[in-house]
Amino acid sequence: MSSVLRSILLALGLLASTAQAADEAQLIEAINAYRSQVQRCAEQASPELPPLTADIRLVLPATGGTDLQDALARAGYPMVNVQAITLSGPRDAAAAMQALRESFCQVVLDPQFVDVGVSRADRDWRIVLARPLLGGRLGDWQTEGKKLLAEINVARGQARNCGEQPFAAAAPLAWNDVLGSTAEAHSRAMANGNFFDHRDRDGRTPGDRAELAGYSGQRIGENIAAGRDTARNVVDGWLASPGHCANLMSPELSELGAAYAVDPKSDAGIYWTALFGAP
Repeated sequence: MSSVLRSILLALGLLASTAQAADEAQLIEAINAYRSQVQRCAEQASPELPPLTADIRLVLPATGGTDLQDALARAGYPMVNVQAITLSGPRDAAAAMQALRESFCQVVLDPQFVDVGVSRADRDWRIVLARPLLGGRLGDWQTEGKKLLAEINVARGQARNCGEQPFAAAAPLAWNDVLGSTAEAHSRAMANGNFFDHRDRDGRTPGDRAELAGYSGQRIGENIAAGRDTARNVVDGWLASPGHCANLMSPELSELGAAYAVDPKSDAGIYWTALFGAP
C-alpha cells in the first residue's frame, strides 16, 4: 500500500471517528435538553431536571456483553446505581434520542442519575447513566442550606443567560427561617417517601406549604435536586437548567430557605430543596 493511500485511509478513519464523537456529544446534549423540560412519561409528569454530567468512566463498549459493576470498578467510578441502555439501529443522535423517548423515558428521566456516558459503534449505541457514592461529610441541614444560599448569591452576583433568557446581576438573597424549615420538611418528605416532585404526597404545592408554615410573602419559587452531594454541585446543576436558573436569578425573589435530607433506602439517597420567597 502506498504511503499516499495509507495517509488517505488514516484521514478517513479520523474523520469517521470525529463524526462519531460528535454524535455521542449531540446525544448527551439532546438527553439534557429533554430532561430540562417537564415531560410526560409512563402516565406521569416528570419535573424539570438538571443536566447529566458527561463522565469518561461511563463510556463503555457499545457492543458485546459487559458486567457493569466490574467495568465501572475497573474505571474507578464509585457507583451506587447504574443503568445501561443499548440501542441497535439509530443512524444518528436524533434517531437515538427518539428511541430513548419512546422506550426508555423512565430511565432517562430518573432524577437519581447525575452522570452519563455514551458510546457508539456504527448503528449500535450504549448509554450508561449512573449515580456515584456521596462524597464527604455534610453538616446539618441548616449549615448546608446556608452554604447553598452562599453559592446562589455568588451566582446572582453575575449577569448570565438562563437558556435564551438574559438576566442582569441580582441582589443577594436573605436567609428566612420559615422558608428553611419548610424546605427541610419537603426534602425529608421526598427522601423518606422516595419521590421527587414539587407537589407533595398530600397534593400541596410549594406555595401551599409556605403558607401553612406561616410565611406571609406574596411570591414563592422552588428548586429541587437529587443525587448531588454538595451545595456547589447542586447550584452548578441548577445554573445549567434554564428553569432552575431563572428562579435562582429572579430579581423579584429576595429570601431563601434551603435544606437537604438523606435516606439510604431511597433511590437518590439525598434530596435538596431551595424555597425562594419575597415579602
